[in-house]
Amino acid sequence: MGVRRAVEMAWRESSARESVYTLGPLIHNPTVLETLEERGIKVLKEGEIPPKPAAVIIRAHGVSPRTEAELVRREVRVIDATCPHVKVSQTKARAFAERGYLIFLAGEEDHAEIAGIRGHIEAGFNSHRGIVVSTPEEAERAAEELSRLEPGAKTVLIGQTTISTGEYRAIAERLRQFFPALEIADTICGATADRQEALRELCGRVDAVIVAGGRGSANTRRLLSLARELGKPAWLAETPEDLPPEICTYETIGLSAGASTPDSLIDEIENALKGKVY
Repeated sequence: MGVRRAVEMAWRESSARESVYTLGPLIHNPTVLETLEERGIKVLKEGEIPPKPAAVIIRAHGVSPRTEAELVRREVRVIDATCPHVKVSQTKARAFAERGYLIFLAGEEDHAEIAGIRGHIEAGFNSHRGIVVSTPEEAERAAEELSRLEPGAKTVLIGQTTISTGEYRAIAERLRQFFPALEIADTICGATADRQEALRELCGRVDAVIVAGGRGSANTRRLLSLARELGKPAWLAETPEDLPPEICTYETIGLSAGASTPDSLIDEIENALKGKVY
């Protein structure tokens, strides 16, 4: 996964001579962030200018071309840890923008990945910004309004790489009510889809679910939401201490984990679960 790749890149850079920063939190996992900080890797806040010499790591979510150009202008060494899947989404978005498409982005409005993709749309000289839709209902409202303003618009749907396949299909169906020729880009990360499918299978065999991962992680939150949609009591745990007391009242517990959750933390939570259940 892209997040693990970014962490590995940061780990290697921690021995660099210059100061090393990440552009925003590299990962939505407090345990890993603490470890990186211990290695001297600091988080660069928005608008903050790092002292020279410095290296800045672009996290897996990616950034807009404008942000990357600004880093170069500041004469810092840029380490691009953008997830390859996100790179594909950025490239597709810009290409569609250059061809005059209006682009619906299925995902979270304030998510860094979506912000970066929108930046690539703007770089594609499209007069429209990408329209972000988080739910099928939002998609329907946005498509209805656009169909009144530009009924013949060429449209395409691009999804945040961590969106669930079910959400993506539902959003596409609502958009196609108003734009039957809507193109749908295949941008969901395969590993994310596999993780969600594994959780579906797991939910058929257990009474309750624990999702191990950071609260700030989009893919972790989606796993939690999916488990609950499937009718299972489910909780998110960043550490073993987050396990709810009532978990011991269930006979079989399923354990899932977000893409950015370290194996060591998954093992800790699994061992804690065994101690509570058995």
